[in-house]
Amino acid sequence: MQTLHVVSLTLLCVLAVNAQSIGSGKCPQPPVQQNFDPAKYMGRWYEIMKIPAAFQLGECSQATYALSGNTVLVRNDELLADGTINFIEGTAKIVDPSEPAKLEVSFFEDRGAPYWVLATDYDNYTLVYGCSEFLGLVHVEFAWIMSRTRTLPKETITELLDILQSNNINTAIFKETDQRPELCSSVP
Repeated sequence: MQTLHVVSLTLLCVLAVNAQSIGSGKCPQPPVQQNFDPAKYMGRWYEIMKIPAAFQLGECSQATYALSGNTVLVRNDELLADGTINFIEGTAKIVDPSEPAKLEVSFFEDRGAPYWVLATDYDNYTLVYGCSEFLGLVHVEFAWIMSRTRTLPKETITELLDILQSNNINTAIFKETDQRPELCSSVP
């Protein structure tokens, strides 16, 4: 029993270092985009706001998606403080064909992480949410508001944050991403 306590405490410490949004209990289950069309979703999305995460260290963040058969190819780019471009490539797959807005994204050879599209109009904005549970005791949340351009009207941002809040997801910790053109021009 003591080993379980040590493992649990270690896991909680790792989670505290690697994520900014840790909650007790199970993950919220917000509804996802109805009639989601993955083909319309493909292309480039610029990050407007996010729940901060240890694996995202830069600004000018963007994600590019491309269909390859039944798999979505994913490339995330960001500009680091020292002026270098950081990127990572992975894949995403639809977990259940009856709910195509619930994807699982994988980088490296890890078990995939939830990538749920809660809302999108395909042309202007998308709201993405992910949550993972550990031992049924805690959960770690991630969320992004993205746009097809480097800006998004404040009214749209407010509407998307309201969707999260109505599903008991903390939006007070959201951080804006710097997408100024003069800063981000070197990001491909």
